Amino acid sequence: MKPTITIEYCPKCGWMLRAAYMAQELLTTFTEDVYGVLIQPSEVSGRFNIRVDDKELFDRKQAGRFPEIKELKQLVRDSVNPEKSLGHSDKK
Repeated sequence: MKPTITIEYCPKCGWMLRAAYMAQELLTTFTEDVYGVLIQPSEVSGRFNIRVDDKELFDRKQAGRFPEIKELKQLVRDSVNPEKSLGHSDKK
């Protein structure tokens, strides 16, 4: 079964649009590689993290920032399809 990406965001912080934008970018890039992207409101204030199934890829509090789209695509690619080329978003 294909993996599901979950973007958990704090609705009180107003981060729903950021989560939706990231979901759109990931769905566009990984259409054939994932089952879908779940945008999940968090019950924990200040939370913004991204998981593939149960594997955490990015946590805003740990990193002290939000992920860049290029960085996020690389993290997801490394988890769901390491052989996939990301074109201009690939690491140099």
